[in-house]
Amino acid sequence: MEKELSFLFGVLGNISAFLILLSPIGTFSRIVKNRSTGEFSSFPYICMVLNASLWTYYGIIKPNSLLIATVNGSGIIISTVYLSLFLLFAPPKTRAKTAAVAAVMDVGILAVGIWVSEWELEREASIIFTGFLCACFNILRYASPLSIMRKVVTTQSVEFMPFLLSFCLCINGLMWVIYAILVRDIFLL
Repeated sequence: MEKELSFLFGVLGNISAFLILLSPIGTFSRIVKNRSTGEFSSFPYICMVLNASLWTYYGIIKPNSLLIATVNGSGIIISTVYLSLFLLFAPPKTRAKTAAVAAVMDVGILAVGIWVSEWELEREASIIFTGFLCACFNILRYASPLSIMRKVVTTQSVEFMPFLLSFCLCINGLMWVIYAILVRDIFLL
């Protein structure tokens, strides 16, 4: 029964995670239509790429973690498309800053994390290290939409903090907490 429940909540976690991945479509439709990023921040999308990349790697190296690897593998593709669109339509100064931050976070941090995991640690320690890294950057990812809160407060408008994204983040967190408890994976909490 526990195995079936964990699979169910893993699938529900995947569905809600996929909804999170799709939630910025409205934002990017607007960016493409206006051919400008306007006041939108790239930071949540930079975090999205890094988070999906780290969790995909974790899902690959940890036994029986196919559900984690698959949804995050698709997350890498989708979030990279978002980040590419942001770079395409951002003003030159914002584009340069976004590219630099993305290079450090999405390439640099990921490369160092994988290098340490693969070359410096034994298998079990590698899983623990990667899980810890994932958990730390998961917090950053869930907190990154909060970087927009100042703009929401000053403009008294929620247009830069979509409700669908906030709702999906809450549901997704709940599904993965239940899944984590069922499979006894502290890093998913």
